[in-house]
Amino acid sequence: MPLILETIVTTVSAHGALHLVPFGLIRDGEDFWVAPFRPSPTIANLEAVPFFAAAAPADVRVIAGCVTGRRDWPTAASRTIPVPRLADAYGHMELQVVEVRDDPVRPRFRGRVVHDEAHRPFLGHNRAVNAVLEAAILSTRLHRLNAETVLAELHHHRIAVEKTAGPAEREAWNWIAAKVVAALPQAAAASLAVDGA
Repeated sequence: MPLILETIVTTVSAHGALHLVPFGLIRDGEDFWVAPFRPSPTIANLEAVPFFAAAAPADVRVIAGCVTGRRDWPTAASRTIPVPRLADAYGHMELQVVEVRDDPVRPRFRGRVVHDEAHRPFLGHNRAVNAVLEAAILSTRLHRLNAETVLAELHHHRIAVEKTAGPAEREAWNWIAAKVVAALPQAAAASLAVDGA
């Protein structure tokens, strides 16, 4: 299995409209593939402007926010590409698309790193950050996964949030919990939210 880095990817349209989304980048040697499912603004953007920035967010609410409709996060200019990056990040990479593999379901874009930069020290995640990340991924697959499986996994991850989360992680978790409850009738009676957000 390849190494996959969970990042916040930014792309821009031909008219300069920014799109910010969580993406797992697939490592291939020194390059990284991004493989969005159709339809996706990311596909249209990469076809029009073949560059993207990938950032390691310093606040897990960015990931939870993006998957729950909260996409308005501060960005900053990249150093070498015409695409902004997430501002509040441990670090970021700037990538140029050097290969496209078309596919009717999931085209792939190979990005070559043209610049990378660290912005702040990384001292480690608490378990709640990882739980929120897993919950965010699950919340994007509600239409493809069995509801009981989703709820069982969320209850398992909720334990880490209850035990180790700070206010930001609790808020992020509750955004995702609300999305799941709204999407799955079976979740209405499930105690997914946590206190203290």
